[in-house]
Amino acid sequence: MSDREKDDEAPGIGRREALLRVGLLPFAAGLGLSPARLQAAQEHVHKGAAKAAKGKPPAPKFFTAHEWATVRVLADAVIPRDARSGSATDALVPEFIDCILGDPLAEPRDRESLQTRVRGGLAWLDRESRERFSKAFVDCAGGERTALLDDIAWPEKALAEMGPGAAFFSLFRDLVASGFWSSRMGVEDLRYTGNTFVAEWKGCPPDVLAKIGLRGD
Repeated sequence: MSDREKDDEAPGIGRREALLRVGLLPFAAGLGLSPARLQAAQEHVHKGAAKAAKGKPPAPKFFTAHEWATVRVLADAVIPRDARSGSATDALVPEFIDCILGDPLAEPRDRESLQTRVRGGLAWLDRESRERFSKAFVDCAGGERTALLDDIAWPEKALAEMGPGAAFFSLFRDLVASGFWSSRMGVEDLRYTGNTFVAEWKGCPPDVLAKIGLRGD
Protein backbone atom coordinates (compact mmCIF):
# COMPACT_ATOMS: atom_id res chain seq x y z
CA MET A 1 0.00 0.00 0.00
CA SER A 2 1.37 3.43 -0.94
CA ASP A 3 1.88 6.26 1.56
CA ARG A 4 -0.94 8.17 -0.10
CA GLU A 5 -3.31 5.22 0.23
CA LYS A 6 -2.39 4.87 3.89
CA ASP A 7 -3.00 8.58 4.46
CA ASP A 8 -6.39 8.41 2.74
CA GLU A 9 -7.65 5.46 4.76
CA ALA A 10 -10.68 6.25 6.92
CA PRO A 11 -9.55 6.83 10.52
CA GLY A 12 -10.77 3.93 12.65
CA ILE A 13 -12.39 4.77 15.98
CA GLY A 14 -12.37 1.01 16.33
CA ARG A 15 -14.82 -1.85 16.14
CA ARG A 16 -13.50 -3.27 19.38
CA GLU A 17 -14.11 0.02 21.21
CA ALA A 18 -17.60 0.18 19.77
CA LEU A 19 -18.16 -3.45 20.75
CA LEU A 20 -17.14 -2.55 24.29
CA ARG A 21 -19.92 0.03 24.23
CA VAL A 22 -22.38 -2.78 23.49
CA GLY A 23 -21.78 -4.10 26.99
CA LEU A 24 -21.73 -0.68 28.63
CA LEU A 25 -24.43 1.32 26.88
CA PRO A 26 -27.82 0.17 25.50
CA PHE A 27 -27.40 2.49 22.51
CA ALA A 28 -30.31 1.20 20.45
CA ALA A 29 -32.71 1.58 23.35
CA GLY A 30 -31.25 5.00 24.12
CA LEU A 31 -32.11 6.08 20.58
CA GLY A 32 -35.65 4.77 20.99
CA LEU A 33 -35.09 1.97 18.48
CA SER A 34 -37.37 -0.92 19.38
CA PRO A 35 -36.80 -4.41 17.93
CA ALA A 36 -39.67 -3.75 15.52
CA ARG A 37 -38.03 -0.57 14.23
CA LEU A 38 -34.65 -2.27 13.90
CA GLN A 39 -36.18 -5.14 11.96
CA ALA A 40 -38.24 -2.85 9.74
CA ALA A 41 -35.21 -0.73 8.96
CA GLN A 42 -33.04 -3.73 8.11
CA GLU A 43 -35.77 -5.19 5.89
CA HIS A 44 -36.03 -1.87 4.07
CA VAL A 45 -32.26 -1.76 3.63
CA HIS A 46 -32.13 -5.26 2.17
CA LYS A 47 -34.94 -4.50 -0.26
CA GLY A 48 -32.96 -1.50 -1.42
CA ALA A 49 -29.85 -3.64 -1.77
CA ALA A 50 -31.78 -6.08 -3.94
CA LYS A 51 -32.80 -3.21 -6.23
CA ALA A 52 -29.21 -1.98 -6.34
CA ALA A 53 -28.07 -5.44 -7.40
CA LYS A 54 -30.38 -5.10 -10.38
CA GLY A 55 -28.85 -1.77 -11.32
CA LYS A 56 -31.44 0.42 -9.60
CA PRO A 57 -29.71 1.78 -6.48
CA PRO A 58 -32.17 3.85 -4.44
CA ALA A 59 -31.15 7.40 -3.59
CA PRO A 60 -31.11 8.42 0.09
CA LYS A 61 -34.43 9.84 1.18
CA PHE A 62 -33.19 12.15 3.93
CA PHE A 63 -29.60 13.06 3.16
CA THR A 64 -28.39 15.41 0.45
CA ALA A 65 -25.71 14.10 -1.91
CA HIS A 66 -22.97 15.87 0.06
CA GLU A 67 -24.32 14.67 3.40
CA TRP A 68 -24.55 11.15 2.04
CA ALA A 69 -20.88 11.16 1.04
CA THR A 70 -19.94 12.47 4.49
CA VAL A 71 -22.08 9.89 6.29
CA ARG A 72 -20.41 7.06 4.38
CA VAL A 73 -16.91 8.28 5.21
CA LEU A 74 -17.79 8.91 8.84
CA ALA A 75 -19.53 5.55 9.29
CA ASP A 76 -16.40 3.74 8.10
CA ALA A 77 -14.36 5.81 10.52
CA VAL A 78 -16.46 4.36 13.33
CA ILE A 79 -16.42 0.76 12.05
CA PRO A 80 -13.73 0.20 9.43
CA ARG A 81 -13.21 -3.02 7.53
CA ASP A 82 -10.81 -5.38 9.29
CA ALA A 83 -9.63 -8.97 9.09
CA ARG A 84 -12.75 -10.17 10.87
CA SER A 85 -15.51 -8.58 8.78
CA GLY A 86 -16.50 -5.69 6.60
CA SER A 87 -16.98 -2.02 7.35
CA ALA A 88 -20.09 -0.03 8.22
CA THR A 89 -20.74 0.75 4.57
CA ASP A 90 -20.26 -2.93 3.67
CA ALA A 91 -23.05 -3.68 6.17
CA LEU A 92 -25.26 -0.95 4.60
CA VAL A 93 -25.22 1.11 7.77
CA PRO A 94 -25.58 4.46 5.96
CA GLU A 95 -28.76 3.12 4.35
CA PHE A 96 -29.94 2.00 7.79
CA ILE A 97 -29.37 5.49 9.22
CA ASP A 98 -31.17 7.11 6.28
CA CYS A 99 -34.12 4.80 6.92
CA ILE A 100 -34.20 5.53 10.66
CA LEU A 101 -34.18 9.28 10.03
CA GLY A 102 -37.30 8.93 7.89
CA ASP A 103 -38.90 6.17 9.94
CA PRO A 104 -42.73 6.43 9.84
CA LEU A 105 -42.91 4.31 13.01
CA ALA A 106 -41.21 7.03 15.05
CA GLU A 107 -43.05 9.76 16.90
CA PRO A 108 -42.95 12.84 14.61
CA ARG A 109 -41.37 15.03 17.30
CA ASP A 110 -38.68 12.42 18.03
CA ARG A 111 -37.99 11.89 14.34
CA GLU A 112 -37.63 15.62 13.70
CA SER A 113 -35.37 16.03 16.72
CA LEU A 114 -33.08 13.24 15.52
CA GLN A 115 -33.01 14.66 12.01
CA THR A 116 -32.05 18.09 13.34
CA ARG A 117 -29.28 16.67 15.53
CA VAL A 118 -27.78 14.63 12.71
CA ARG A 119 -28.02 17.32 10.04
CA GLY A 120 -26.73 19.96 12.43
CA GLY A 121 -23.85 17.71 13.45
CA LEU A 122 -22.80 17.08 9.86
CA ALA A 123 -22.87 20.83 9.25
CA TRP A 124 -20.74 21.39 12.37
CA LEU A 125 -18.23 18.82 11.11
CA ASP A 126 -17.88 20.63 7.79
CA ARG A 127 -17.54 24.04 9.45
CA GLU A 128 -14.80 22.80 11.75
CA SER A 129 -13.07 21.06 8.88
CA ARG A 130 -13.13 24.18 6.73
CA GLU A 131 -11.75 26.28 9.57
CA ARG A 132 -8.86 23.85 10.06
CA PHE A 133 -8.16 22.57 6.56
CA SER A 134 -10.08 24.90 4.19
CA LYS A 135 -12.14 22.01 2.82
CA ALA A 136 -15.14 19.90 3.70
CA PHE A 137 -14.64 16.86 5.91
CA VAL A 138 -15.25 14.39 3.09
CA ASP A 139 -12.48 16.04 1.03
CA CYS A 140 -9.88 15.77 3.79
CA ALA A 141 -7.05 13.25 3.82
CA GLY A 142 -7.19 10.44 6.36
CA GLY A 143 -4.76 12.11 8.75
CA GLU A 144 -6.78 15.33 8.75
CA ARG A 145 -9.98 13.47 9.50
CA THR A 146 -8.27 11.60 12.32
CA ALA A 147 -7.02 14.84 13.88
CA LEU A 148 -10.52 16.30 13.91
CA LEU A 149 -12.26 13.16 15.13
CA ASP A 150 -9.71 12.64 17.89
CA ASP A 151 -10.91 15.95 19.36
CA ILE A 152 -14.56 14.86 19.53
CA ALA A 153 -14.40 11.08 19.96
CA TRP A 154 -14.48 11.15 23.78
CA PRO A 155 -16.97 13.69 25.22
CA GLU A 156 -15.43 13.57 28.70
CA LYS A 157 -12.06 14.61 27.25
CA ALA A 158 -13.26 17.10 24.65
CA LEU A 159 -12.60 20.81 25.05
CA ALA A 160 -15.63 22.97 25.76
CA GLU A 161 -15.63 24.44 22.25
CA MET A 162 -15.72 20.91 20.86
CA GLY A 163 -18.84 20.07 22.88
CA PRO A 164 -21.36 20.24 20.01
CA GLY A 165 -19.14 18.08 17.84
CA ALA A 166 -18.57 15.56 20.61
CA ALA A 167 -22.32 15.30 21.27
CA PHE A 168 -22.97 14.73 17.57
CA PHE A 169 -20.26 12.13 17.22
CA SER A 170 -21.56 10.18 20.20
CA LEU A 171 -25.01 10.16 18.62
CA PHE A 172 -23.66 9.16 15.23
CA ARG A 173 -21.50 6.41 16.71
CA ASP A 174 -24.57 4.96 18.44
CA LEU A 175 -26.52 5.04 15.17
CA VAL A 176 -23.69 3.27 13.37
CA ALA A 177 -23.35 0.66 16.11
CA SER A 178 -27.11 0.04 16.12
CA GLY A 179 -27.15 -0.41 12.35
CA PHE A 180 -24.07 -2.59 12.21
CA TRP A 181 -24.87 -5.01 15.01
CA SER A 182 -28.48 -5.48 13.95
CA SER A 183 -27.31 -6.39 10.44
CA ARG A 184 -26.39 -9.84 9.18
CA MET A 185 -22.72 -8.86 8.98
CA GLY A 186 -22.76 -7.46 12.49
CA VAL A 187 -24.39 -10.52 14.01
CA GLU A 188 -21.82 -12.71 12.28
CA ASP A 189 -19.10 -10.43 13.66
CA LEU A 190 -20.42 -10.91 17.19
CA ARG A 191 -20.86 -14.67 16.81
CA TYR A 192 -18.04 -15.46 14.44
CA THR A 193 -17.64 -19.19 13.66
CA GLY A 194 -15.69 -19.06 10.41
CA ASN A 195 -17.04 -19.07 6.87
CA THR A 196 -20.49 -20.56 7.41
CA PHE A 197 -23.36 -20.59 4.96
CA VAL A 198 -26.52 -18.78 6.05
CA ALA A 199 -29.45 -20.12 4.08
CA GLU A 200 -31.96 -17.57 5.35
CA TRP A 201 -31.60 -14.32 7.31
CA LYS A 202 -34.21 -14.31 10.09
CA GLY A 203 -33.27 -11.04 11.75
CA CYS A 204 -31.23 -10.21 14.81
CA PRO A 205 -31.28 -13.09 17.37
CA PRO A 206 -32.95 -12.37 20.74
CA ASP A 207 -29.70 -12.81 22.68
CA VAL A 208 -27.97 -10.21 20.51
CA LEU A 209 -30.90 -7.79 20.96
CA ALA A 210 -30.54 -8.31 24.70
CA LYS A 211 -26.82 -7.56 24.46
CA ILE A 212 -27.52 -4.14 22.95
CA GLY A 213 -30.17 -3.35 25.53
CA LEU A 214 -33.32 -4.53 23.75
CA ARG A 215 -35.72 -7.41 24.09
CA GLY A 216 -37.77 -9.14 21.47
CA ASP A 217 -41.02 -8.94 23.44
